[in-house]
Amino acid sequence: MSGYVGSVRSLIPPLALPGVYTPQEDTALLAGALYEEPLPPGADVLDVGTGTGALALQAARRGSRVTAVDVSWRAVCTARANAWLTGARVRVRRGNLFHPVRDQSFDLILTNPPYVPAPMDVRPPRGSARAWDAGHDGRFVLDRVCREAPALLRPGGVLLIVHSELSDSGRTVGHLREAGLKAAVTRRRRIAFGPVLRTREAWLRERGLLPADAAHDEKEELVVVRAELPL
Repeated sequence: MSGYVGSVRSLIPPLALPGVYTPQEDTALLAGALYEEPLPPGADVLDVGTGTGALALQAARRGSRVTAVDVSWRAVCTARANAWLTGARVRVRRGNLFHPVRDQSFDLILTNPPYVPAPMDVRPPRGSARAWDAGHDGRFVLDRVCREAPALLRPGGVLLIVHSELSDSGRTVGHLREAGLKAAVTRRRRIAFGPVLRTREAWLRERGLLPADAAHDEKEELVVVRAELPL
């Protein structure tokens, strides 16, 4: 099986327009989970919040039929261009989360949604900030994914979500189990704060989202949650 080889650099596609989220450590962690996920031949895969299309391209290299969705026109244009430049068969749709594919079903759903907690006085996300800001607890989009994704999975289908432990993987697992899926955290990786978290560190500690005894740690933990709809 060809595909992901382990680095963020290997995931960066030919084109990345300004304002479109480019592959980062969270993308790489999710790509590793995708690489290890067994898929039936010609599986139908959905990549929600595709950005540059990096994960969609990885899925297409496995011979899957891939649909990619993003709310940003810049991201849609970027992903379409990258599919064309690499010869990947990816259908790219514009829309809010699952709305463009609400009448379809999939063997695998991938998503790297916005998950960074933001103070209430931060303006609603615009431009590139839409790729990470997700309300005061970081779950504005995650909770929607947990509610809406299960209905689009085929029996035996799998949902893979990557997000920060700052936005509470326990809640993600709990919501998905309540929806009837078998869910668990399957991958973890600690990384240094990026520029957004560095500017919010004091606020995150005040809210208890960062432990006070790790004041000089300046790291967050990324997780992949895998959820499977039983046959």
